[in-house]
Amino acid sequence: MEVKVLRLDHRRQRDARITTHVCLTARALGASGVFLSGDHDKKLIENVHDVVKRWGGEFQVEYQEKWENLLDDWKNRGGEIIHLTMYGEPVQDVITKIRASSQDKLVVVGGSRVPSKVYQEADWNVSVTTQPHSEVSSLAIFLHMFYEEKELDLEFEGGDMKVIPSQKGKNVQVKK
Repeated sequence: MEVKVLRLDHRRQRDARITTHVCLTARALGASGVFLSGDHDKKLIENVHDVVKRWGGEFQVEYQEKWENLLDDWKNRGGEIIHLTMYGEPVQDVITKIRASSQDKLVVVGGSRVPSKVYQEADWNVSVTTQPHSEVSSLAIFLHMFYEEKELDLEFEGGDMKVIPSQKGKNVQVKK
């Protein structure tokens, strides 16, 4: 099963940092890629690809001009859509059902305002609390619960850098 993320309504001037964090969180916690909608941001995409090159793993960031087409295509190929929103069903109540399905997953995280089509097309509208907070934290908690903590042990092959855990200090192994 493949898990990808759709980041809605990226605004290049305003959202570069938060969207980068969405991408890095998705990568680190087991998603195989992010679709970026809104402003096309070549620099952001290049920066994330550079992280993948340096730190390893298989991860793609692609620009998707028309997110509506992506939702339709995803569903037509048999995939499921999970929209993370504070207005949905509590993640702790639905995560087992979501995990039980072997269909590909598209996890949608919002931008400035999420259109009603997203709510309507989603197989699940899922809340990670019913309080306002970051799409980055929602994504992290959702993926952590979805993968049942196994994402914490992921190995990222092919990178030039790797952190060697240590109690104190920074220990980074660099390929030569």
